[in-house]
Amino acid sequence: MSPLPSTIPALVRTRVRAAVRRPSRLTPEETETRGLLLRLCSLLLQYPDTELVAARGELRSAVEALPPSPAAERLTAFTGWLTGQEAEALERHYVEMFDLRRKSSLYLTYYLHGDTRRRGMALLTLNQRYRAAGWDTGGGELPDHLPVVLEFAALAGPGGGEAPLRQHRRGLELIHRALTDADSPYRHVLAALLTLLPPPTEADRAAVARLVAEGPPNEEVGLDPYGTYPAYGNGEFAPPDAFVPPTPAPTSPEEVQR
Repeated sequence: MSPLPSTIPALVRTRVRAAVRRPSRLTPEETETRGLLLRLCSLLLQYPDTELVAARGELRSAVEALPPSPAAERLTAFTGWLTGQEAEALERHYVEMFDLRRKSSLYLTYYLHGDTRRRGMALLTLNQRYRAAGWDTGGGELPDHLPVVLEFAALAGPGGGEAPLRQHRRGLELIHRALTDADSPYRHVLAALLTLLPPPTEADRAAVARLVAEGPPNEEVGLDPYGTYPAYGNGEFAPPDAFVPPTPAPTSPEEVQR
């Protein structure tokens, strides 16, 4: 018998990788539950303003009504903490975890591209993905803000909708690790999200380790077309370890050229 063609193993590997990157065929009920989990993660990772704090009881009830799963268990742990905290304590903790720490910033392209020109193009590409799907973010946040990415995933579905989450899995792993090291209850929300994604590869683990040790890429010149960092406050500089996102990416080729 002649040996199998050399292309067969490569073809098998490609199909296996493709199967791992996306969920297996889901029933309508499973798809609905998955979308609800993503939307809950999106809501729970937003700033705890007055409206969100007032809805804590409803959010907890929605989580408790989920079918049993590792993700639901994690979200139950988080909403238990959320409902037991004073509003001001929630605000302080959120700012400390997500606004003043680079390793747990919620702006995903930062982990992949750092402060380089590639990040501006990544923001533009992500915004174009949203528009192609007929979704308008409203312009209130950058397109790579994790709650925005999660909302898009919930609306667009497990295939293309979740592609940005899969692309930025390493950044999500780093956020989860940073929140775990800080003993923040928000680690449960990231852990819930990670249960919905393919398991990390050895390359993913190695890349996260490099990010922890070295940080994202850095580039001191060439960022002007995509927005330089604004002042942190009223003429104040950001704290030494603060992450200040750039202004939104340009929305047209003409603006990019300028």
